[in-house]
Amino acid sequence: MASPQLLNVDTSIDDRGELVYANKFNFLSKKIKRFYIIQNHQINFVRAWHGHKKENKYIQPINGSIKVVLVKIDNWIKPGKKLNLKKFVISSKKPGLLHIPGGYAHGIQTLSADTKYIVYSNFDLKQSLKDDYRFPSNYWGNWNIKFR
Repeated sequence: MASPQLLNVDTSIDDRGELVYANKFNFLSKKIKRFYIIQNHQINFVRAWHGHKKENKYIQPINGSIKVVLVKIDNWIKPGKKLNLKKFVISSKKPGLLHIPGGYAHGIQTLSADTKYIVYSNFDLKQSLKDDYRFPSNYWGNWNIKFR
């Protein structure tokens, strides 16, 4: 099984403006079938937990920043409560494309105003709905921000 990975996204800035691109991300080899854009209505809004046994997703902030927390599921009917969590903070100011492989559940917290992120999937909607698992938002703890 693949592990989550933060892929590089590049930026170029000149007198015309900014260009954000992922020229090394091959949509065909990843078999991307659809994408959608999410924008929550408030800061610190949490969408959790959502997982897939087989579907792969790729998440990239378009504007603002998000915290993405991943958990590798050990049992899809009743997962362990003490599983290891992997946390990523991704911002449109330092672009990245987070790969969430099948076998993981994820939750996303909006960290700034007007955050938008795009999600790419290798499953069409019908396939995705057959591989869809949901768990309560507090299943693996709360979503409090640790102030430093």
